[in-house]
Amino acid sequence: MIESLASLLMVLVVLALGPYVVAVMDRLVATAPRGALASDVWLGPLSRAAWLLTQHANATEAPDWQAWRLAPALYLALAAVGLALVPWSPTLIATDLVTSVVLWGSVEALATVVIFLHGWSANAVLPLIGAYRYVALGLSYILISMFVLIGAALPAESLQLTQVVASQESLWNVVRQPLGLPLFLVVGLGLTFWGPLNLADSTDLAGGTAAEVSGPSRLVWECARAVMLVAFSGIAATAFLGGWLGPWLPGPVWVLLKTLFVLALLLWLGQWLPRVAPERCVTLMWIVLLPLSFVDLVWAGVLALWA
Repeated sequence: MIESLASLLMVLVVLALGPYVVAVMDRLVATAPRGALASDVWLGPLSRAAWLLTQHANATEAPDWQAWRLAPALYLALAAVGLALVPWSPTLIATDLVTSVVLWGSVEALATVVIFLHGWSANAVLPLIGAYRYVALGLSYILISMFVLIGAALPAESLQLTQVVASQESLWNVVRQPLGLPLFLVVGLGLTFWGPLNLADSTDLAGGTAAEVSGPSRLVWECARAVMLVAFSGIAATAFLGGWLGPWLPGPVWVLLKTLFVLALLLWLGQWLPRVAPERCVTLMWIVLLPLSFVDLVWAGVLALWA
């Protein structure tokens, strides 16, 4: 009972602090070469949040009001489900299902629906284009993710994330399956439409699905994207970096450090990789990365049979 409450509390803490941590780290990565004022890095995210809370909520002509206001909250809820799947120790986990990997796949699939709903419900051209852009790529993200995660689950002979961590006691999956983590990081950038894969809310669409969103709804949407990035980093640390496994330090500390490492890597990639054009991104996902993810799965299967 105590461990269940503690794991639930950890999920709530990450939900509350995750957006601020992501904003600070993103500013540090973006300004690292030239330096930045400490006030801009540490107080800038708080200032922007306060500014958004005081802004008037925008309204378009004849939107689907319920869906438009609900979509950011639904995306945030999906991120919370992802956080609940991250095991902090063999027993400290909010949702320890035998089908954890499948549930994470469901989160990715439902995220596609929610992102499309966010763009469609505004009843405006640019948000709708952003929504269709994401739908064009969302299936490829899901397939790549499932191939590499099943590859990570094969050594454990289980779809339970705690068993996936336990199977990495002798060798982490990042070494066992070298293609897995790089491919999964691409999925993370796509799922949160961050950095070079930000096609749903890109600047050429004046904000895409969020082009007509302002005020508190815009703040919830930005927080949801940040929390989803943290949840994804936790899943990546669990599936490929051994989760709580490590010397000297307690298991939850290792999970935190590995999650922050993956998060920093994603933010660095988001800042310094060039943006991919939508049509080239479709080609990259379906023609290059999806076959590579299948190669990763076959490689994992051969290793499992050999072992």
